Amino acid sequence: MILDRRTALLGSFAFTAIATGAGSARAQSGAGDYPSRPVRMLVGFPPGGTTDIAARLYGERLSVRLGQQMVIENRPGATGNIAGEAVARAAPDGYTLLVNAISPGAINYALFGPRMPYRPEDLAAVGLYLRVPNVIFVHPSLPVRSIAELVALAKARPGELNYGSAGSGGSPHMTMEYFKLKSGVQITHVPFRGAGPMLVEAVAGRVQVGCDNMPSCIGHIREGRLRALAVTSHVRSRALPDVPTLAEAGVPGFEATAWFGLQAPARTPRPIIEKLGAAVDAVSKEEAVRARLADLGADPPNLTPDGGTTPEAFEAFIRDEITKWAEVVRVSGARID
Repeated sequence: MILDRRTALLGSFAFTAIATGAGSARAQSGAGDYPSRPVRMLVGFPPGGTTDIAARLYGERLSVRLGQQMVIENRPGATGNIAGEAVARAAPDGYTLLVNAISPGAINYALFGPRMPYRPEDLAAVGLYLRVPNVIFVHPSLPVRSIAELVALAKARPGELNYGSAGSGGSPHMTMEYFKLKSGVQITHVPFRGAGPMLVEAVAGRVQVGCDNMPSCIGHIREGRLRALAVTSHVRSRALPDVPTLAEAGVPGFEATAWFGLQAPARTPRPIIEKLGAAVDAVSKEEAVRARLADLGADPPNLTPDGGTTPEAFEAFIRDEITKWAEVVRVSGARID
């Protein structure tokens, strides 16, 4: 049933493109003045997580390129759905945008099903910001230094270990649920309202195991407050070159990466979408931005041959992600806690 719903959802993207195109013709005359006042960028998670980090990094540079302040507004809750719904219902004038992520942008459609407060066709793609691996880590007090040792300990103490994530339905949660399925271990999920609160508890040792997007946890790993066991990308990260991939660590074929990008309400005039998309693409190619992404362990969008992004490429990317994660939800049996 989940996959049937996904098929229906994907077909609706065509309607979005038609509706957006129709709105474009009506708004050509005003597009050149956009933006004429500050623009709000809604983030569905608390400060300190990767979604927030991406928003502030790109928001600062977009402000310079567009000549208006990009105001970051955190609206956490429901694994990003609260902010997503707010933008989906906002006026389609380009002054309320969504910094979306893999969970509210793809995973949640399968995980929440009919309870999802908005649909893919309610949002228009602008541009992909970055992609990042997740990291599985433990508190240094836990006597494990590899994925194999974690699996052995979890099997010796079934149900006794817990792991923290930034919230139910996020890519760290889904990564760990799929890892549990592949490795046959029982580790209890403890969801938090964002990466920041989860990392506070993980560093304090009140959460034994954790999984998070690399940019928000890499500082704790480098300082020794957390011990990284594996990254979830198909190749090792240049930011943590000594940390193996999950595939190298004994879970063959495992790959999961998170992503973050900008979306607008559906029916936002196409000239505004194109202007925003061009600005996001330009920012993604700035040397200073790319250097900062590399330091955080993140990759640039790489949706186009020159390593950038476009609204059309991001829309196609989102369609593929919805299909992929619907299948992971189905196979893993993941649910909202």
